[in-house]
Amino acid sequence: MMAVDTSVLIDLLGDDVRADAAEAALRLALSAGPVVVCEVVLSEVTAGLGHGSEVMDALEEMGLAFSPIDQRAAIRAGEMQRKYKQRLREQPLAGATTAAAPRTIPDFLVGAHAMLQCDGLITRDQGFFRDYFKGLKVIVPSAP
Repeated sequence: MMAVDTSVLIDLLGDDVRADAAEAALRLALSAGPVVVCEVVLSEVTAGLGHGSEVMDALEEMGLAFSPIDQRAAIRAGEMQRKYKQRLREQPLAGATTAAAPRTIPDFLVGAHAMLQCDGLITRDQGFFRDYFKGLKVIVPSAP
């Protein structure tokens, strides 16, 4: 079972220039087994693109399923965010893997869900997830 991150779904559903790469990555993952979204990804996609029922219908039409975050993953997410904050206090630039906005708990929930409940994560944010979730299989969509 493979998890998919918000960025990839926004690329695909939002008709982004990265849509072809996102679609190719999802098709490949679906050919190998189930692909899922957790509640964080579902919430973020809904906030970005529209009504929840329409988003879930679109995701199901693509073959994606819903997989809730379990207790163990929620705890790991909190531990990783604590580590992130500690790194920021010790070396302000060390905790930031990109020039993006500061990391919040949803980022860590997505990573912990993928690491502990799935076999990997399809995302464009490879640096962050590889840094904080060592051993997580990360698939980055690339142009076909």
